[in-house]
Amino acid sequence: MVKWTAHATTQLRHIHDYIAQDSPIYAKRVSDALVRKTFLLDELPLMGKKVPELDDEAVRELSLYSYRILYEIKTTHIETLSSFSKGVVLQWRKSL
Repeated sequence: MVKWTAHATTQLRHIHDYIAQDSPIYAKRVSDALVRKTFLLDELPLMGKKVPELDDEAVRELSLYSYRILYEIKTTHIETLSSFSKGVVLQWRKSL
């Protein structure tokens, strides 16, 4: 089961709202496509590539249009961590 974190959902909403300033129809299409892209993760959790900025096989990413969806493979489910533009520099802090 794919679970979207509150953070990833908020970021998806920001993407939608940003695009909607110019085109509400395209905003819905893009946000829906980003969500649909994660549907296959239940059966193919390794379909995304390893995130280049991280050294963690469990954290992977999918790309669609100019966006990245980061997700983590957990033992019981897939958890989306973040959704953002490819132009954003990823700064990840590992908790100690």
